[in-house]
Amino acid sequence: MKELKQRSTCPISTSLDVLGDKWSLLVLRDMLFAGKSTYGQFLQSEEKIATNILADRLAALESQGIVSKSIATDKKSKFTYRLTEKGVDIVPILVELILWGARHCSTIVDPGLLEELHAGKEAAVEKYKQLARDKALT
Repeated sequence: MKELKQRSTCPISTSLDVLGDKWSLLVLRDMLFAGKSTYGQFLQSEEKIATNILADRLAALESQGIVSKSIATDKKSKFTYRLTEKGVDIVPILVELILWGARHCSTIVDPGLLEELHAGKEAAVEKYKQLARDKALT
């Protein structure tokens, strides 16, 4: 994996240096909202990420301290990925992307999730942060 090279010290630019490609955000989405945690599960997403891209993004997210990687309890040759506290801090960003996409793009959003977000965005953000923390502890 290539070393991350920042283009400037602007907070938007540096955030995009870490999170600015669609695959990283989709992996994080799958971890948070679909409960995925293994390489094989990420490959099953409807966007059909290529294996080399997935491996690179997981390694990048791990090297940035956004996810942690551990050996699966059921199979020693399999790894599981969990959000770190730094990754949990991305939850509000993902929620805002869901809301923006639902409002401005032709998308299909789980109606239950959308209703939950509209009913109380802050409470939903805290709920998903706690779910991510709970998964990291298991």
